[in-house]
Amino acid sequence: MFHTQGVFPCFGLVFVFVVLHSAHGDLSYSVQEELKRGSVIGNIAKDLGLEVGRLSARKARVDMEGNDKQYCGINLRSGDLIVADRIDREEHCGEKPSCVLKFELLLENPLELHRLSLQVQDVNDNAPVFLKDIIKLEIRESAVKGARYRINAAQDADIGKNSVQSYILQQNANFVFKIQTTSAGSKFGELVLDKELDREEQQEMKLLLTAVDGGSPQRSGTVVIHVIVLDANDNAPVFTQAIYAATLKENSPLKTPIITVSATDADEGVNGEVTYEFSRLSDKSRNLFSLDQKTGEIIVSGDIDYEEGHKYEVFVEAKDGYGLSTEAKVVIDVTDVNDNAPVIQLKSVSDPIPENAPPGTEVGIINVQDRDSENNRQVRCSIQQNVPFKLVASIKNYYSLVTTGHLDREVVSDYNITIRATDEGSPPLSSSKTVHLSLADINDNPPEFEEQSYSAYVSENNKPGAALCSVSARDPDWRQNGTVIYSLLGGEVNGAPVSSYVSVNGDTGLIHAVRSFDYEQFRSFKVQVMARDNGSPPLSSNVSVSVFISDVNDNSPQILYPAPEGNSFMTELVPKGAHGGSLVSKVIAVDADSGQNAWLSYQIVKSTDPGLFSIGVHSGEIRTQRDISESDSMKQNLVVSVKDNGQPSLSATCSMYLLISDNLAEVPELKDISYEEKNSKLTSYLIIALVSVSTFFLTFIIIILGVRFCRRRKPRLLFDGAVAIPSAYLPPNYADVDGTGTLRSAYNYDAYLTTGSRTSDFKFVSSYNDNTLPADQTLRKSPSDFADVFGDSDNSPEVGKLHRMRSVMIGLVFLFVLLHPVHGDVSYSVPEEMKRGAVIGNIAKDLQLELGRLSARKARIDTEDNGLKYCGVSLGTGDLVVQERIDREALCAKKASCVLKQELVLENPLEVHRINIRVLDINDNSPQFKEDSLRFEIRESAVKGARFLLDEAHDADIGENAVQGYSLQQNDHFSLNVQTKGSGRKYGELVLDKELDREDKQEMLLLLTAFDGGSPQRSGTVVIHVTVLDANDNVPVFSETVYQASLPENSPVGTCVVSVSASDADEGVNGEVVYGFDHVSDENQVFALNPKTGEVTVAGSIDYEKESSYEMQISAKDGLGLASYASLMIEITDVNDNAPVIQLKSVSNPIPENAPPGTEVGIINVQDRDSESNRQVRCSIQQNVPFKLVASIKNYYSLVTTGHLDREVVSDYNITIRATDEGSPPLSSSKTVHLSVADINDNPPEFEEQSYSAYVSENNKPGSALCSVSARDPDWRQNGTVIYSLLGGEVNGAPVSSYVSVNGDTGLIHAVRSFDYEQFRSFKVQVMARDNGSPPLSSNVSVSVFISDVNDNSPQILYPAPEGNSFMTELVPKGAHGGSLVSKVIAVDADSGQNAWLSYQIVKSTDPGLFSIGVHSGEIRTQRDISESDSMKQNLVVSVKDNGQPSLSATCSMYLLISDNLAEVPELKDISYEEKNSKLTSYLIIALVSVSTFFLTFIIIILGVRFCRRRKPRLLFDGAVAIPSAYLPPNYADVDGTGTLRSAYNYDAYLTTGSRTSDFKFVSSYNDNTLPADQTLRKSPSDFADVFGDSDNSPEVGSCLNRPS
Repeated sequence: MFHTQGVFPCFGLVFVFVVLHSAHGDLSYSVQEELKRGSVIGNIAKDLGLEVGRLSARKARVDMEGNDKQYCGINLRSGDLIVADRIDREEHCGEKPSCVLKFELLLENPLELHRLSLQVQDVNDNAPVFLKDIIKLEIRESAVKGARYRINAAQDADIGKNSVQSYILQQNANFVFKIQTTSAGSKFGELVLDKELDREEQQEMKLLLTAVDGGSPQRSGTVVIHVIVLDANDNAPVFTQAIYAATLKENSPLKTPIITVSATDADEGVNGEVTYEFSRLSDKSRNLFSLDQKTGEIIVSGDIDYEEGHKYEVFVEAKDGYGLSTEAKVVIDVTDVNDNAPVIQLKSVSDPIPENAPPGTEVGIINVQDRDSENNRQVRCSIQQNVPFKLVASIKNYYSLVTTGHLDREVVSDYNITIRATDEGSPPLSSSKTVHLSLADINDNPPEFEEQSYSAYVSENNKPGAALCSVSARDPDWRQNGTVIYSLLGGEVNGAPVSSYVSVNGDTGLIHAVRSFDYEQFRSFKVQVMARDNGSPPLSSNVSVSVFISDVNDNSPQILYPAPEGNSFMTELVPKGAHGGSLVSKVIAVDADSGQNAWLSYQIVKSTDPGLFSIGVHSGEIRTQRDISESDSMKQNLVVSVKDNGQPSLSATCSMYLLISDNLAEVPELKDISYEEKNSKLTSYLIIALVSVSTFFLTFIIIILGVRFCRRRKPRLLFDGAVAIPSAYLPPNYADVDGTGTLRSAYNYDAYLTTGSRTSDFKFVSSYNDNTLPADQTLRKSPSDFADVFGDSDNSPEVGKLHRMRSVMIGLVFLFVLLHPVHGDVSYSVPEEMKRGAVIGNIAKDLQLELGRLSARKARIDTEDNGLKYCGVSLGTGDLVVQERIDREALCAKKASCVLKQELVLENPLEVHRINIRVLDINDNSPQFKEDSLRFEIRESAVKGARFLLDEAHDADIGENAVQGYSLQQNDHFSLNVQTKGSGRKYGELVLDKELDREDKQEMLLLLTAFDGGSPQRSGTVVIHVTVLDANDNVPVFSETVYQASLPENSPVGTCVVSVSASDADEGVNGEVVYGFDHVSDENQVFALNPKTGEVTVAGSIDYEKESSYEMQISAKDGLGLASYASLMIEITDVNDNAPVIQLKSVSNPIPENAPPGTEVGIINVQDRDSESNRQVRCSIQQNVPFKLVASIKNYYSLVTTGHLDREVVSDYNITIRATDEGSPPLSSSKTVHLSVADINDNPPEFEEQSYSAYVSENNKPGSALCSVSARDPDWRQNGTVIYSLLGGEVNGAPVSSYVSVNGDTGLIHAVRSFDYEQFRSFKVQVMARDNGSPPLSSNVSVSVFISDVNDNSPQILYPAPEGNSFMTELVPKGAHGGSLVSKVIAVDADSGQNAWLSYQIVKSTDPGLFSIGVHSGEIRTQRDISESDSMKQNLVVSVKDNGQPSLSATCSMYLLISDNLAEVPELKDISYEEKNSKLTSYLIIALVSVSTFFLTFIIIILGVRFCRRRKPRLLFDGAVAIPSAYLPPNYADVDGTGTLRSAYNYDAYLTTGSRTSDFKFVSSYNDNTLPADQTLRKSPSDFADVFGDSDNSPEVGSCLNRPS
């Protein structure tokens, strides 16, 4: 059904035809172009039956197919279709008669599509336009009446009646205008000659041509036709000057104007058009100058170099359009500028230079040249300041390079010396040359180790040969001087040679163990490694290597208590009333290993009554498991196993004997124990010892004095010569057997000794290796240093001579240069082109040089400008010979005199002679013409006697060898006239003797010969090609009136479309056809026409979608303007060249992650600009995304979800939509749609760890940080924001918040109070992490807080009781032997670990030598047997100290009675400390100790003096002395936690009156699971005793004292 609707905008009436479409057709409107924006086209809502109120909700919009520009829009409130942008019919459809724009109306919810067609009608908005503003026509005055000249048609972008309809020509007397119509219906005009032209009456005229269209209002366009009347050619060109002169600076840039020559021709048009060209010039000039054919301007076209040529002569010929010509001469003088930088040549160099070369040494000869002239060639030379070299000026332009200071290859091994030469030009030019000089090495640097000392770590019991570490030394010297060899220096470790412990690889420095090490023997040692180079003499240096040995579990536990022999005296008493859990005894064991290898555990493996006793696993405490009953056996035997914690573990066992009794008297077996007592003989022993020591001391002093007296009385023949003979390193005759030694030579010595002389020396006489220095001199660099090593040897004749010779050598460093006097140059004359090796003359004889010294003085030929060396000198004969081909023309061109300048250079001393070689010319070049043929085009109307200038021949030779004349081949029409120029050169003119007739002969060939005057004579020829021209009387004719062609789109530029062809019966210029486009259109941008061949080619982009066909007019014109026309029709065929275009019309972004499958998230539109099957499109997306495309209305697709989304798994999707068309080959395109997933709170926070642990020392400050917890929530923003808090709970009955707090933002946990390790050692809290989502989600984690101990508790003494009641006094039997156990101090410490390790010390006692106390056990024992003289009452003050930092201590008093029965001491309660000991005994002891001490001190002094006297030289020359660091065992276990005793003990004391063996028992312990620590460094009971007794027997101390002196 059709509806017509009228729209009346301001332009006028607009008719709109509407076709409503529901499901049957499209909706169409008709509208004029150029409507204003906002003009109403029609009510599209009414026409399509759409609800206006829902247009906005349905996102109604108008799209144009294949165009992003919106020309139409929709008013969502009224439903009107309106103009949104300017609509130009010519822009969219060009010259097409019908112009239809296609649109689409798109609505969503639901998706709905309507097609709209808009018919655009033309209005007359374009005026006719001509191709050019002026059309030029050149018409000969001989043109006949009726001649026609086509005028290019005007172009109008409008169509139909609005296009061009007619033409109007301005009124004139000679021309009329005729309108023609082509077969295609287009109109064009022709200018017709109505009356003959007369050039003398009117030379030119201008006519106005107007083109009008048929539109309303009518529009027009104009063009001016410029007609020029031409005449006949009867005048030759004439130059304004016969000779032109010009000056030109060298290096003038390209296209620099030099001079302009000018010639005039009285004729008009083509006859008067003068063109210029070079007639005669050399090949060199041809490359330097170019001539503008139209203007006559000569410009620079090459490099102008004054040094290559300073004057040029060229000849210029002027020709008119028909071949008449004349010639002029141009002389160009080149002026010099300073454009050549100096050239530096290295004539001689000494490389490398010894680094000990003295200052003033000549190392090179430099020559400097400058090719410029006068001041521009004066040169100054210099080098940089920061090098130890300088330039010394020598003979003309020669310089010597000499040293100015001392050289050191290790500081600077190479020198790049930059020599700079600067001339005196303005501005001055400079150049530089870098001379590379290397220094030769001498051995002046010892090896240097990379580190000051090295450390190696190895486990004990290692395999011999295992690698320990590697040392590395670097020697900055070169090659063998820098090659490093490693060896061990002599020394001892624990009294054995160092080579028996380690070895070193001489090449790599890798240190190996020679034997297996024992951690318990020694834990570390040091060795000295020497690095020596291979120089002559060799140099060396030393380094210290510390070897540290780590422990392995290789020692079984050693049981200290009970004693291994198990005497019955050590039997323990267990009270009958002991309750369950009472401490009975304790097994004490140690392990010589350290760390965990010394952690001990205890176990009862066998017992008399298995259920009666138990032992602490780590404490060794034996306790009752139940109360003692009457039925229990009195005698109990326990077998205890002690095992360490090593891998694998080692163990030991012991037996413990227990008696269940309150008193030893109850044990029958003990009643008969008798202690055999021997009366003390202390006084006698002391007297005997004192007499013996005194006697031995006096005897030793007498012997010493006698020896010294005898030594002084002897003559000084053998021993009093060299006072200080250094104990330098004297190499052995053999290398050590393990290959670590480095000195492998044997030395022979002679001793020169004089009696009474203090300066007797020894001298080296011979050696199997003379190039090796003694090792003790490797660090000396100066002679004085070496002198110090061997004593004061400056007075020896050998050393004195060496010093004097060195001084002379250093002082005599002077350079004397003998300059040869120069009296004049040596000149020779030689013809060019001589053979190589030809003798020019004997230069040695001519210069009176000594022939035998030419080679030694490095005689050679150089050129002044450092160019090619044409000559050489024969060192054997002294002849000057030809070395390279000498071509006079190449060297001097046309110069009358040609001289080569050479230089003869000699060295030692430096001498230079100038040599001038005059090169004579020979006839070796033939005359040559510029071209192989000379072409002349002469009109058949040329008059007799006409002259035509011929090109001059060129001969590179000079004088008689140059061109002397010309000859012409015999012919009927021309003769040759030879002329001579002012410079003497000859040239020819071709003279017409007989008129030409084109109908008789159209062309002719004449041979011209040029010859020189040389002997033999040489000649050159050229062919003169004469073409006879006729008049222009024919128009070009096309082979076809209309040309048709088809062309695929996208054809590349240069593709041939078609070739048009037109022919002209005339000849020459009259028959030369030129093609051109005759139409104003965009085709000229798309196609190109070859004006000569008529080939139409592609010049732009061919796009079928923009234009499917082209029509154009082509003109063919001859040389004088006669033209004809043809039409060209080009059809474009479509190819599949447009990939589909994907447009995203609508998108929902972001998408909630809980969106259900099937949710529509976007609308896609796909278009293809191709036609037919090429525009059919398939659409798809990738498979790995939860989305799919659902096809909708034509080329529309919906993007919907296919599965559930999870932002935490994938938060963004890049969906690639791919569209592929059906073309061949198919094209495709893709578009990526970015979709984000919106977050919901569906994830609780997750802690990074399942549980956390925090460690804090007790007594911490409140508020200190314990640890940090961290939880992560994968949700976004507030859903992922984590807040931390504590969960409610209790710790030791108090709220957890009173102990710790947590930072809600960071998760950092702080302590709220100070913790006490003794109160509790650890606790747990629960931390909750909650997010900020709605509703919030949370999770919990457990945090364990561990409290570590600090030393904040002093030891507490359990026994004896602090109050010290007399009831607690201990009885000591009178018969007690040395080492008997008397009593025990029992103390505990509330701390743990090393803070609880206790040590005991007697700080005060009645008799200091009678009792001792175990440092770690607290056991008080007798140091000797009890004697009758000992006081009965003994008082001991004991100090107990822990091992904390700082340590804490406590003290107690112990009262002892020496008696077998308390009944013997009635005054027990009134114990007094009054001592009445024998004064004699005390005096004897003091005397014995004094004498012994003085004796030992004297011996030590004597030994020390002897030892120092022997070792003193070695302190100066043999490196660092190895002072043994003997192992002194500590009183305490290590503090880094590797010890084993960490327990504190509580004790109960069971004392019975009258008992000589009253003992103490262990009752309880605060830490049953902790091992003892004070026994970890002992290997055996004897070692344990040695540490706290006589420590002089330790292997370390022994090795120190027993070291040989």
